[in-house]
Amino acid sequence: MAVRFVVRSRKLSTSALVPSRLTQFALGAQAKFGAVILVAATLCVIALAAPDALMRKALFAAAAALVLLCSALAILVVRHAYKSRAFLTVLSALIAKDVMPSFVSNADGVILASNKAAQNRFAPGVEETVAETLDKTVANPTGMISGLTTRLVRDGAAHEDIVTRKGHWRLNVHQAEFGTLIWRLSDVAEAAANSDEPTLPMIVVGADDAVINMNEAARNLIGGRVNTLDRLFKNLPVVIGQTQELTTDDGQVRVMVSELAAGDNKRALFLLPAAADTVAEEGWNAFQNLPVPLLRVSPEGNVQAFNVMAANLIGVSLEGEVHLSELMEGLGRSITDWLKETLAGRTSQTSEFLRLKRIDKEVFVQVTLNRITQGGAPALIAVLNDATELKSLEAQFVQSQKMQAIGQLAGGVAHDFNNLLTAISGHCDLLLLRHDQGDPDFSDLVQINQNANRAAALVGQLLAFSRKQTLRPETLDIRDTLSDLTHLLNRLVGEKVTLTLKHDPVLLPIRADKRQLEQVLMNLVVNARDAMPGGGEIRIDTQCKRLKEPLNRDRVTVPVGKYVTVRVSDEGVGIPSDKLQKVFEPFFTTKRTGEGTGLGLSTAYGIIKQTGGYIFVDSTVGSGTCFTLFFPVLEHSEIIPVAPRQEVAKPTGKHGDGVILLVEDEAPVRAFASRALRLRGYTVLEADSAEAALKTLEDESLNVDVFVTDVVMPGMDGPSWVKEALKDRPDVRVVFVSGYAEDSFGEAQMKIPNSVFLPKPFSLNDLTDTVHRQLH
Repeated sequence: MAVRFVVRSRKLSTSALVPSRLTQFALGAQAKFGAVILVAATLCVIALAAPDALMRKALFAAAAALVLLCSALAILVVRHAYKSRAFLTVLSALIAKDVMPSFVSNADGVILASNKAAQNRFAPGVEETVAETLDKTVANPTGMISGLTTRLVRDGAAHEDIVTRKGHWRLNVHQAEFGTLIWRLSDVAEAAANSDEPTLPMIVVGADDAVINMNEAARNLIGGRVNTLDRLFKNLPVVIGQTQELTTDDGQVRVMVSELAAGDNKRALFLLPAAADTVAEEGWNAFQNLPVPLLRVSPEGNVQAFNVMAANLIGVSLEGEVHLSELMEGLGRSITDWLKETLAGRTSQTSEFLRLKRIDKEVFVQVTLNRITQGGAPALIAVLNDATELKSLEAQFVQSQKMQAIGQLAGGVAHDFNNLLTAISGHCDLLLLRHDQGDPDFSDLVQINQNANRAAALVGQLLAFSRKQTLRPETLDIRDTLSDLTHLLNRLVGEKVTLTLKHDPVLLPIRADKRQLEQVLMNLVVNARDAMPGGGEIRIDTQCKRLKEPLNRDRVTVPVGKYVTVRVSDEGVGIPSDKLQKVFEPFFTTKRTGEGTGLGLSTAYGIIKQTGGYIFVDSTVGSGTCFTLFFPVLEHSEIIPVAPRQEVAKPTGKHGDGVILLVEDEAPVRAFASRALRLRGYTVLEADSAEAALKTLEDESLNVDVFVTDVVMPGMDGPSWVKEALKDRPDVRVVFVSGYAEDSFGEAQMKIPNSVFLPKPFSLNDLTDTVHRQLH
């Protein structure tokens, strides 16, 4: 028998594959064999030392039972070894008669047997593992074998096409019993030649467009060997899937080029019959071996023929005479009209991106149409390229641009709204000063004030999404935060829903804004409640986790380090996969019209990101949804004990003993601020721009105690003019006000001494108290 049978010292591994139940049980028995013998021996020793005869008999009986059990285990192990050895012998005899190189390996890729064809193909001999054997033939065999093994676990069989200088190969692998794998390397070109089917011209091209290899069909078509791609095509780069002019010894020939990645920055170009050429019926068989999905389509749009790659890409719905519109969608117009226009030559774009109507997964394809003549009648060849990854990257790019644009819009809208709300709430405060609680208008003014505050909270959500809100981070223990929030959360979920909290006993501190973190948790719990209209359980689990390797998921990389994770999971209806990637978009909601604003999760996303954390979502329709939050652990070296909050004593000085220069470009805000300060007795100088403020300060006899200035103004901004003014007046104190977050100009403010920040919208008391503290 012409087979090389090798017994390796390494044990049969089952780490990557799922062995039979017999294998699992036998391996488990083998592991427990020594433990059982040790226990039996221990019982015998105890029996010899036992003073009571009855106890000695019981111990010896137990030891004997264990010995019998151990014997049974030993028989099972021997039986398993015998069967696995016999099975390996059968496999060896099976591959011995194969003309193609074949191996039998264990799950780790260690070769247990190989046939004569393999020994001849990989002379001087087969190496210890499959990867080592293929190393001289394939670039990066370890990565290729890893991918094959992954698909093998899922499907039970897998294959990989390999294009080398010596030809086009296909490596097949199948899973057998006892954790063994069968590998077979077949020559695609030789198989095509032996089957009397025409071989398509193929050119292997390197990264620099150097021609590395040409098969015989390509050399016959071109008339010889060429070294570079520009010798064949005048216009580079080659447009895949479209008709090109190919330069040959007999002149220009029109061909359609299809491409396949060949590994190691190489690609294989296949030269297909051009649109004007006639494709004979028997010539279609050549397309079956082409690793490019192809369809032959009638002018009416019915599929007349297809190759294996097209069947694998489109799925079970692909069959003869099925209409193209039943397989794909997304053209935006009738597919039949598109086909007719292509046949008539009235369209300049013969390539379109469409979505396959597969129910198991989302697949996008680029479909390129080419006219042919079939038996004297017109027809179309459709070349398909899997564009799922391309469309995914395009969607990510568009999504990134959209989110960035919405973030900028949200920040701008929030800034303008904050100016309006400052004027509304400020003038409302002025009116409240002239009305007591017994006044009939007092309740109306209170309603205006409360609704202005609600509007300010909504604007805060927009700022949170655009990550431009002002955070007040502090050292937090998640357990304490959830404990303080539990009562409110229980009221939010209602009676039908149970809220369960589970904490890691060792939970390290994090640094975050407590108020904003509470808002995130409330949003997630409310969404979980709404997903379970019939009731259920919401679980909040906290855990301290160390990432030893970066976590890559959802286009985000979480660095190595310690994290506190918070998981909020429900048993609700779940979120469909096509909507899952949109849940963090502003104004996107899965709830019915009028039941949700679509700002909850986008706000949570912005808060978590601005805090330096990460948020991920997993969902199964009908089973529930789980949101996972990652917060970086605050290192011990950075922990600063938080002193208990003490009431700051108000300054002893009285209001009204200072001169204020108020610089604000918004007239309503300036009017309110000016009146508010004057009511407290301050002398107020007004300016509607930075340039006007500097003009006012040219009067050296003018004494100013505090600058109150907006940050963002037309022309010169607040920090710029303040720096200029402080050159001559270094002792003046500064109050910056802005509808944007403090972080938007934090660096500039840090360089200005004696300055504080007051966010808009602010009340009358907020403004006057801030100015009073700066003065005193």
